[in-house]
Amino acid sequence: MEVKKKVVGVDNGEVIEQWLRKHSLIYTGATRHPLILSIRDGTVHLSAFKKWLGQDYIFVRAFVPFVASVLIKAWKESDDISDVEVILKGMAALNDEIEWFKREAAKWNIELSNIVPHKTNERYCRFLESLMRPEVEYTVAITALWAIEAVYQESFAHCLEDGSKTPPELRETCQRWGNEAFGQYCTTLRNIANRRLERLSGDLLTEGYDNVLKQAEVVFLRVLEYEVEFWNMSRGDS
Repeated sequence: MEVKKKVVGVDNGEVIEQWLRKHSLIYTGATRHPLILSIRDGTVHLSAFKKWLGQDYIFVRAFVPFVASVLIKAWKESDDISDVEVILKGMAALNDEIEWFKREAAKWNIELSNIVPHKTNERYCRFLESLMRPEVEYTVAITALWAIEAVYQESFAHCLEDGSKTPPELRETCQRWGNEAFGQYCTTLRNIANRRLERLSGDLLTEGYDNVLKQAEVVFLRVLEYEVEFWNMSRGDS
């Protein structure tokens, strides 16, 4: 017999919105980090930007197989075939992103082949790899994908808002993740993740499904923690 029970702590409304309120401090820490604020107000040390650029190139290369794994999970587990199309478009854009990193590195005289992964970067990449395991639910994986992309979108969009003093040579970087089209993509990912999460957060759930909901929230928090650590690393704080 199916065992049903009420999930404590989940009320009506969007699950992700509840998480953002509940964990607002760390979310703000990830999306309004001092490195981002220094770009916005024009005081950023370019050495920090260059360090971020080289390390993020390494991260993106690890990010590609992770997104591919989310695509496979969507194909196998999603209740909406359009999820596959959304993730596929995002994955296709990563090829252009890698080429952009190469061009940007050349502009700043950074030899990418000589970049050694920082321990913070290595930990984040291992975390991505752990989410690629078959036993990780699609709902958990798509939540992580949304969170990773959303942090960059909100961070760099902040550097393009009215009143910002972002250095001209960094505006292309900010535009890459802060543009409206990428913002719409992140909103679509959020809608997919939230649809999956809300299916788990009804008044009555088959026992065990609430564990997936908890896992997704933990992964959301881990992403934010890694993002803060990544910004810290770029500034030389870790």
